[in-house]
Amino acid sequence: MMRRHHRIVVELSVQVLRQAMIESGERRCDTIPVRLALRCLLSHCPERWPLTTFWESAGQSNEIGRAQGVTAAFNGIVRQLRRSGVWRDQDHPAT
Repeated sequence: MMRRHHRIVVELSVQVLRQAMIESGERRCDTIPVRLALRCLLSHCPERWPLTTFWESAGQSNEIGRAQGVTAAFNGIVRQLRRSGVWRDQDHPAT
């Protein structure tokens, strides 16, 4: 079972990434908070590709490509968090 501190870090990290995903259609979102959130989730994601894709997409200048890449990567991150048991839908109904 994950300690409360780690659960809070995961929840906050997902919130940061979700907000970046929402804003990604308007502006670049390769910010320090996003970088920190991705780093905090690294140990919970067995596959690194969605984290890398999120970061690379967040820095794109093309709005459509950025939004599509960030959204796909966000979904991949959440999928991995579910598989590793640190994210459950009943605890987070907005996901």
